[in-house]
Amino acid sequence: MNTQNDLDLLATCWTSAGDAAPQRGDEVSPFDIVDRVEGLARAGWNGIGLVHADLARVSETIGLSALRTVIDEAGLRYREVEILDRWWTEGEERERADRLRDDLFEAARVLGAQRIKVMSCLQDPAPPRAVFVRELRELSERAADAGVRLALEPMPFSINVATLEDGVRLMEEVDHPAAGLTIDTWHVYRSGTPYARIPEIVPPEFAAVVEINDCAREPVGSLWADTVDNRRLPGEGDAHVAEFVRAVAALGFRGPWGVEIISEELRGMSLDDALERSAAASRREISAGLGGVARH
Repeated sequence: MNTQNDLDLLATCWTSAGDAAPQRGDEVSPFDIVDRVEGLARAGWNGIGLVHADLARVSETIGLSALRTVIDEAGLRYREVEILDRWWTEGEERERADRLRDDLFEAARVLGAQRIKVMSCLQDPAPPRAVFVRELRELSERAADAGVRLALEPMPFSINVATLEDGVRLMEEVDHPAAGLTIDTWHVYRSGTPYARIPEIVPPEFAAVVEINDCAREPVGSLWADTVDNRRLPGEGDAHVAEFVRAVAALGFRGPWGVEIISEELRGMSLDDALERSAAASRREISAGLGGVARH
């Protein structure tokens, strides 16, 4: 039998954002933030993720404290903010990264977020390994002081953390309990890691965030275009999402399950249609996956 927590869903920022996408324009959702929260509650979601651009817009309008009240009243228990990038750099670039860092930590504090998502390096030159490890450990210390956890996502187009194995090695070097990984169906599938190896590769304590989605067997366009335009609802592609869920659950992970659908199709839907369809598809695949996990 599935427990309630097994089926708790968190809509990552893009799943509820409508016609907005990573690194496209200003990244701000055209949907009103209160409408997004209320739409998630209507569709039975349990958590919300928000990107920095939307958080900045909220700060300029209703304010983060008012948003916290809206989220609390909607019953969305899980919250995450994203995404901290270029935190290993120097000079003016580092100054911008530090402002982003401070904004995200402040938003996490006010909103009661449990996780802050973190980016690896996507463009040359990659930082020296020692610098990357040192800076992530320092970030982790700040996260621990703030009562939040960092979640770094291995991505197949990353320069320095392309696979789950890469992510695990990094976490072992950082060696801090506030640092963990985001394990995402698309990224694991596209990196070629067999799902059956997830329990072998990943120590359970490293699984900070898990996200599900689906995709075609082969990328449509470049890897970047595929990940931001062509993801599919769970169960509507070739990525065998239930098998992914089964493998992650074997780590002891029981939710909340992040749902990250970034696609042209979803961006063309109404808010309610996008949230209702995403939730229904996700719950079907999670239930199917958990049906094959032995309970202890």
